[in-house]
Amino acid sequence: MIRTLYLTMNLEIPEAVKTYSQFLHPIFMWVLFGLSFYAMYLGFQIRRTRDADKEERKELVKKNFNTRHFNIGAILLAFLVLGSINGMAVTYINNGKLFVGPHLIVGLTMTGLVALSAALSPLMQKGKMWARYTHITLNIALVGLFGWQAVSGTNIVQKILDNL
Repeated sequence: MIRTLYLTMNLEIPEAVKTYSQFLHPIFMWVLFGLSFYAMYLGFQIRRTRDADKEERKELVKKNFNTRHFNIGAILLAFLVLGSINGMAVTYINNGKLFVGPHLIVGLTMTGLVALSAALSPLMQKGKMWARYTHITLNIALVGLFGWQAVSGTNIVQKILDNL
């Protein structure tokens, strides 16, 4: 007779970690929100470089806006996805469920939009103007949604603080 042994792991998370982990996501996302404005600035500088006359363009190219924008975009993609996962994980760990509401839905939408925006990079590098305009539109929408998330997230943090 073969016996099956089921092991259950009880990984109890210390209460202090559960409490303070709730603040990692909001702090992290505020940093990314600020970083998204820097990425937008770099994007505008790329546009300025593209539209500049020959002499001005030569000077602007030296500032490497293209590479900096690409690198910041990659950081935003990676950390926005990780930040979304972190927010959901911490909520689940602390409450045993996710709260399906506007903050979660908009956050998941933003995660999809940032992936779509980044996926347009190879097409933009090939000179596809529709991809460039779509990228810009998606990112403007992302910054707007990020602003809304910042406000709704601040309200959530306030509720957490009230319950401490």
